[in-house]
Amino acid sequence: MIAQRLSALRELLRREHLAAFIFPTSDPHQSEYTADHWKGREWISGFDGSAGTAVVTIHGAALWTDSRYFLAAEEQLKGTEFVLMRQGMEGTPTIAEWIASDCNANREPSTEVGIDGWICSEATAQELTSDLRQHGGFTLRTSLDPLDSIWTDRPPIPTSPVVYHPLCFSGIGTDQKLNSIRRALRCQHADGMLMAALDDIAWTLNLRGTDVHCNPVFVAYLLISTTSATLFINKKKLTPEVCEYLDEMHIDVSDYQNVRQGLAGYFEQTILMDPHEVCHTLFKSSPRQVIAATSPVPAMKAVKNTTEQQGFREVMKRDGVAMVQLLMLLDRSFPDSLYPHKGVRLEPGKATELSVVYSLEQSRRQQENYRGPSFDTIAAYGPHGAIVHYEPTPATDVPLLPHGLLLIDSGGQYLDGTTDITRTVAIGPLTDEERRVYTLVLKGHLQLQNLQFPEGATGTQLDAVARAALWRNGLNYLHGTGHGVGSYLCVHEGPHQIRMEWRPQPLKAGMTVTCEPGIYLKGRFGVRIENTLLVVPGDETECGRFLRFEPLTLCPIDRRPIIPELLTEEERQWLDAYHLKVREALWHHLSPDEQLWLQHATRPIAQV
Repeated sequence: MIAQRLSALRELLRREHLAAFIFPTSDPHQSEYTADHWKGREWISGFDGSAGTAVVTIHGAALWTDSRYFLAAEEQLKGTEFVLMRQGMEGTPTIAEWIASDCNANREPSTEVGIDGWICSEATAQELTSDLRQHGGFTLRTSLDPLDSIWTDRPPIPTSPVVYHPLCFSGIGTDQKLNSIRRALRCQHADGMLMAALDDIAWTLNLRGTDVHCNPVFVAYLLISTTSATLFINKKKLTPEVCEYLDEMHIDVSDYQNVRQGLAGYFEQTILMDPHEVCHTLFKSSPRQVIAATSPVPAMKAVKNTTEQQGFREVMKRDGVAMVQLLMLLDRSFPDSLYPHKGVRLEPGKATELSVVYSLEQSRRQQENYRGPSFDTIAAYGPHGAIVHYEPTPATDVPLLPHGLLLIDSGGQYLDGTTDITRTVAIGPLTDEERRVYTLVLKGHLQLQNLQFPEGATGTQLDAVARAALWRNGLNYLHGTGHGVGSYLCVHEGPHQIRMEWRPQPLKAGMTVTCEPGIYLKGRFGVRIENTLLVVPGDETECGRFLRFEPLTLCPIDRRPIIPELLTEEERQWLDAYHLKVREALWHHLSPDEQLWLQHATRPIAQV
């Protein structure tokens, strides 16, 4: 099937006199996760990870992705022409270098490379233009979308309804948010802005949708001026209630396809467009002076107001109950469990990776305000745990055997918050290596979660704290250590991150961020431990103000794999204090049987 698609594409490339075509993982809004209509990279290559770029020439095909997907991409690209390009690894060519090498080797006469300007950000277009010119003298053409003609059963742009997200969950009204945005724009000498990021639009307007799998957003643009705001959206998506609300907020509505005309009719002198969020086509459509600058909205959205913070605290109790129910069920499935329990055990071998996914979803569905997963659950047993973003399917599902480690990375979308949690659990005897790696990952997690740091510090400056114990033992992981989490929005939220690569955004009180160090040993196992944290004020001394983290996630960390001698006395106290917090927060929300399980699961580390 991939071969047929490549053949159709190459026929079009020859007809259009193009040397190559580039398929990024994006939509017109530069979303991390896209609606099916814009999954062109997946359609042409077969690779379904959330990050990657496919490139097809007349004679070759290649796919670039990062370390999270190296193993998954290897598997999914088997049997296709696509060559895996490992981003960040020494010796991996850039897209421009590879195109030049391929075209030169095959004496390709064309000097034009195509990319759809509607799904390519302005920043990406500028970078590609420069790189292609430098490597081979190629020019970039942005006026063609080949998928319009060769993807014959392409899904339509979604039309699911939009709903109002009430103040009891959002905390701040749309009118206040628009006023704050306009003040920030004045500081950047802009009269208005074109907002393209879907989660920014949803946050600003206090609206939510279901256009993107696991992300409660809707496809739209928002054009803001000094005195007005226009939402460009398929009007079929708007219920009478939402229309009335938008009218009350003085938000005009125009069809989604009219956004270029809206820019043409924009009456102010200057307009801000974020070159990393606005697509190349729209960026070049404005007749006014464009201020290419970072959107002020992500930084506003990242700092949760008091209503959102309390929502996170409450939703973590319900999500913690669902996790306890799953972990107790897993414990009952294996005869060598160290936790006492009542009831009938499932026979070993009856539980599989997919049964873990289904069981957790069933438990979450019983919780108040639950709306669905925040991403597809990772339930990875044994060697599958070494595949960073492995998701079990009927084709890959394996039974859980009474030994080794099971890695569960999951999250839920609730009206009052979004959760993201990873636990790695022992389902039987472990090797010395498994226990040692698990304990080192736990040390990194505890060191970062309990860190106090000066106000103004960035996530990059904190990242090494989570890696220090691993580095001392010759271990490392290539993904980030932490990312922001939305409030009933996208599970990955910026602009702050905790990672080795430089990120200038300082951490601020009110931000949510994950702490998720991990180690992945190909063909053996993987370990990751993740909590969602809230940045809160710390000490204030003669050296200045400090910040610290409040753990929001409420779920036991498996004590059975721990080698206690590898933990410092301080780390043991931290773990015991966290487990006491979990027990006190969840106790009255559990059945007597679940309370008994939790009592044993959160015993002091001295009782391992």
